[in-house]
Amino acid sequence: MTAIRPALPRSRRRLATMAAALVLATALGGPMAPRPLVARAAAATGGPLGAHYDATGTAIDFRVFSSRAGRIDLYLFRTASGSQEAAVVPLTKDAATNVWSAGVPVSTVQGQYGITGTVYYGYRAWGPNWPYDPAWTKGSSAGFISDVDAAGNRFDPNKLLTDPYARELSHDPVTPGGADGTAYGTGPQYRAVDDGALAPKGIVLPDDTTSTGTKPTRALKDDIVYEVHVRGLTENDPSVPAADRGTYAGAARKAAGLAALGVTAVEFLPVQETQNDANDVAPTSTTGDNYWGYSTLDYFAPDRRYASDKSPGGPTREFKAMVKAYHDAGIKVFTDVVYNHTGEGGPWNASDKNTYSLLSLRGLDNPTYYSLTSDMQSPWDNTGVGGNVNTYNPVTGNLITDSLAYWKDSLGVDGFRFDLAPVLGNTCQHGCFQYSRTDPGTALNRITALMPARPAGGGTGTDWIAEPWALGSGTYQVGNFPAGWSEWNDKFRDALRRSQNALGVEDVTPGELATRFSGSSDLYQDDGRAPFNSVDFMVAHDGFTLADLYRCNTKNNNQPWPYGPSDGGSDHNLSWDQGGVAADQRKAARNGFAFLMLSAGTPMMTGGDEYLRSLQCNNNPYDLDSSANWLTTAWSGDQSTFRTYVQRLIAFRKAHPALRPTTFYSASDSNGNGMGGLQWFTPAGSTPDTTYWSDPNNHALAWRIDGTEFSDPAPALYVGYNGWSGDVDFTLPSPGAGRNWYRVTDTSTWAEGPDQVAQPGAESLVGGAGGVYTLHARATLLLIAK
Repeated sequence: MTAIRPALPRSRRRLATMAAALVLATALGGPMAPRPLVARAAAATGGPLGAHYDATGTAIDFRVFSSRAGRIDLYLFRTASGSQEAAVVPLTKDAATNVWSAGVPVSTVQGQYGITGTVYYGYRAWGPNWPYDPAWTKGSSAGFISDVDAAGNRFDPNKLLTDPYARELSHDPVTPGGADGTAYGTGPQYRAVDDGALAPKGIVLPDDTTSTGTKPTRALKDDIVYEVHVRGLTENDPSVPAADRGTYAGAARKAAGLAALGVTAVEFLPVQETQNDANDVAPTSTTGDNYWGYSTLDYFAPDRRYASDKSPGGPTREFKAMVKAYHDAGIKVFTDVVYNHTGEGGPWNASDKNTYSLLSLRGLDNPTYYSLTSDMQSPWDNTGVGGNVNTYNPVTGNLITDSLAYWKDSLGVDGFRFDLAPVLGNTCQHGCFQYSRTDPGTALNRITALMPARPAGGGTGTDWIAEPWALGSGTYQVGNFPAGWSEWNDKFRDALRRSQNALGVEDVTPGELATRFSGSSDLYQDDGRAPFNSVDFMVAHDGFTLADLYRCNTKNNNQPWPYGPSDGGSDHNLSWDQGGVAADQRKAARNGFAFLMLSAGTPMMTGGDEYLRSLQCNNNPYDLDSSANWLTTAWSGDQSTFRTYVQRLIAFRKAHPALRPTTFYSASDSNGNGMGGLQWFTPAGSTPDTTYWSDPNNHALAWRIDGTEFSDPAPALYVGYNGWSGDVDFTLPSPGAGRNWYRVTDTSTWAEGPDQVAQPGAESLVGGAGGVYTLHARATLLLIAK
C-alpha cells in the first residue's frame, strides 16, 4: 500500500520562517549602562561545553564550540533584559578542539563586575565574513565584508548569541512586553542593529541534585502511551490550583489520575525552550502563535512558560519534581524532541540570501550546525521547516547526544519521540540528503550506541521512538530504522482508517489487516526488531482527534476562535462522519480504540481521546493556545461512558500478556493449539486461504490467541472484527477442552453503556466451539475462554 505521508502542518514551515522574522514592533533600547569592563580571563581547560561552576564553586567555566570564528567574546549581564553588559571577556581558542573558553572567578564576577545575583550571559562572534576590527562598537559595521561568504559563514557581532548548551534561557526572543524581532536579523536593513539589551541570555546555574525518583523499568511492549501537551493537560482543570494550571507542577498533580486511567507512559509534546511567551491566549489573531512547540531555541532548557516558578533554576527544579511525581506513580516520562530543525528558521524571503535570524547556532558556526545547499548560501530544506540541522557533523551529533543524556540522566526522562527523525539518519552534510539505516556515524546510531535501548523484556535503558517520515524525497522511512528504535506506524493507522471509513472506496485486504493487528512483521521482523517496535496509533497531535476522525468528512480549520483559525493540515484524512449518526460515531471510536488495545504493537493514545475530545474538525491546531485545545474534566454522560470503556479496555490489555508479545506470533495448528499462539479465521470459522487474504472485498476477520503460550491467565482469547455495513455471523473456534467463550465486549451500539467492557468475573456466557455469534455492522467482539 501507499501510506499517507502526513503533511507536516504548514504551521511548522510557517513557524520556522516566523521564528526567523519574529516581527513585533517595539523599541529596541534600554537604559544605558556605564562602559563595560573588558577583562582577560584564563582559558578553562577541559570539561563540558556550556557554563558550569568548577569543582570548588569558586569559578565559572565558559566553553563554546566554533571551528570558524576568529574571535568570540563573552558578555556578562546583571539583568536578563533592558540593560547593557556588565563585563566583556574575550575567550581563548584551543586549536586542537576548536573550543573557546574562559574561567572567571566568582569573586571577580561579584566584586569587580558587580553581578551579585543571577549571572546572565551570551556571546558575540566574528569570523571570515565579518572579521574582528578594533574600531567595531555595538551597532557599527566596522569589519563587515558580507552577510554570508562562499563557505557559508554568517557571523555578525551585533547579535548576542545564546549558548547552545545553556541550561536555561532568561526569556524568549519575542516577549509579551515587546521586543523588535527584526533586531535579530542580518542583511542590509538589520545587520548593524545591536540586540544585546533585548536578546535572550543563558543563565549560569549550579548543578541541581534533586531526585527524579526511581525510573520504571517496564518493557515498552507493556506500555500504554498517552501523548499530551503539558500546558493543555491542566490549563482548563479547576481541580488544579490556579497558579499551577498549565505548568509542570500542574501536570504533576495528574499523575495519579492518569495511572488510574491505566496510562503507563506520558509523552509530552516538546518541552525544550521555544518561542511561545507571546502566544495570544485570547479571542484575537493567532498569527505567530506556537502552541505545540516544534521550533526549539535551546536543547537543554526546560521551557519556562510551563513553570509556575520562572525564577532562575525554577523551570529545571519544577520539571524534575514533575518527573518524580510520575515515577512515584509508576509512569514513565517521554518527551517529544526536535533535533531536525531549530527556531532560527530559514531565510526571511526566499530570494534573499542575506537576511536571516541569528539567535545561536547560525551565528557561531553555520556550516557545522546546519545542512546547506552545495553553494553554501542557503539551508538544505527537504522537510519544509526552514532548514535541516547538520546531524551528520560530529560536533552537532555531540550536541544532540549531550542534550539527550542531560534530559535522561539529570532530568529523569525515560524515553524520547523524535520529530522528523529521518533527518537524524542523513549521511550528507551539504548539498544533498541521503538516509542510511546502517551508517554508524548517523545521529540515529550514535544515540543508541551511547545510550542503549531498553531491552525487549524490560530493564534499564531508554525508549527511543521515531516519527519515521518527513516531506522531501528520501525521507519516508517507515520500517527502516536501526535496531533499538521503535517507530510511529502510519501504516497501521491508515489501514485501519481505510477499513473503517473508506469501505468500497479504498482497498484494504484481510491480509493487510492481519499484518497490522499482529505487529507489522513486514516492517520490523526482517531487521530483527519486534512487534512492540511498532507504535500503533489511530490519531496523534497532528490531525483529527479520535472523536473528529469519525465526525468529520473534511477539515474545518478556518473557523473562529477558540477552534481556529489554523492554516495547513492534511486534506487526506481517511475520515468519515458515519452518516452523521452520533451513536455510530461513538461506535466507530470504540472500534478505533479497540484496535489499539487488541493489537501486538505498543499502543499510543492522545490526551482527551479517552473522553472523545473534539476540535470541531480542525486538524492542525498548532497555533491554538485556547480552551478548545486544552483538556477538560467537564464531561458529558456519553463522554464519561466512553472514558469508562477506555479505562476497562486498557485494564484488559494490561491483564493479558498474550496481547503484548515480545516476538512475533507464529502459526498454530488447525485447532489453535500451541505452536506459537495465533490462528486466523474467516467468519465461517475456516482458515483463510490465499484468495480470502488478498481479496479487498472481504471485510471481516477473526483470530484466536492461545494464552497458554504467554502464561496468560486466560487459556484463549478471541477477537472478531466486522467491517461490513451489515450483520455478520461468526462461527466460533474451540475455546479449549471443557471451556466456553465469554463476552468481554461487543462494541455494537446495543451494548453501549458503562459496562460495555465487562469487569473480570462478570463476562457473559456466549457458548462453545461451533457456536454462532451475530456481530452487528462495523463492530468488534472480544471473547475470553473460561
